[in-house]
Amino acid sequence: MLFVLRMLLMGLHFIVAGILGLLLGICRPFNPDNSRLCARLYALPAMWILRLRLNADMGAQFDQTRPCVIVCNHQSNYDLFILGNIVPPRTVCIGKKSLKWVPFFGQLFWLAGNVLIDRGNPLRARLSIRQTTETLQHKDTSIWVFPEGTRNKGQGLLPFKRGAFQMAIDAGVPIVPVCVSTYVSDMQLNAWNSGRVMIRALPAIATTGMTSDDIAQLIERCHGQMQTCIEQMDAQLRAPANVAQTVAEQLAQNPRTR
Repeated sequence: MLFVLRMLLMGLHFIVAGILGLLLGICRPFNPDNSRLCARLYALPAMWILRLRLNADMGAQFDQTRPCVIVCNHQSNYDLFILGNIVPPRTVCIGKKSLKWVPFFGQLFWLAGNVLIDRGNPLRARLSIRQTTETLQHKDTSIWVFPEGTRNKGQGLLPFKRGAFQMAIDAGVPIVPVCVSTYVSDMQLNAWNSGRVMIRALPAIATTGMTSDDIAQLIERCHGQMQTCIEQMDAQLRAPANVAQTVAEQLAQNPRTR
């Protein structure tokens, strides 16, 4: 019963937040800070409806490292409501072109200055990536990318595609990995408290002096760091309270593994 009520409330909230976000986009179209404001519109009420407990350790530099390419693991459509809590200022996202057909959300996504990639047209996709690189270089705007290219459905981190890393190298900006604990398989939406989620930002990875020849090594380094971080957060969330405290202390003492 609680699940049905939650889904009804989430559907209503999605429509209302979409309308409000669309009005914001119309009032100041393509402002890169629209994404952050719209993300909060979706995220804050949704976390109350879902009763998800969020623990975000973003570090002091997360909001200040700009421009940069933020790379994050992608689990489900609920990412919008979870990650919307921590989107930094002047950050836009790369999404697939089909998003523009989602009522209200698709239009506000476009008006917020986000980038829509036509995956079925390689030429247009490359042009969009080139324009995004110029945005990184000249407009004091960061780009949020899900390098897996699709939802992993909580089944583990998928291989990364090259695009985000090529953009960062071409623009000469750092990469900031953001890791989200595995939540999608553990959510209990029929329970009053539906679960816990951890988010952690890792230190920026500089790309200065790198070329396309370094992409494979850069991907391996970033993927390895994120995989380790996700595993540590999952262990902390699933451990008994006393063990979780020990893991948390270990993370605080040595947060930057691999």
